[in-house]
Amino acid sequence: MLPLYRDPHFTFRFAEDRLIDRFHLDGVEPGTSVSVFRIDPATGDRSDLIAEAVAGAGGWVDLAEPLVVRPGGGFVAVPAASR
Repeated sequence: MLPLYRDPHFTFRFAEDRLIDRFHLDGVEPGTSVSVFRIDPATGDRSDLIAEAVAGAGGWVDLAEPLVVRPGGGFVAVPAASR
């Protein structure tokens, strides 16, 4: 079955403080470049570029430095083909 709509990016939001050193992107091929942007807490829009990484086996993205996410904060992961 093909979905009618699929977001070209992945959004992660958290209710508690988090230290994120890796995350999973379903359906992203290994070797795909991924840009990670902070979410502006006031607007929910993409803000600053905070990391760049490459998806590994199974769609797992390991970050060189962990992201610190505060309550209500989050990030958007954008695979290279979706920019």
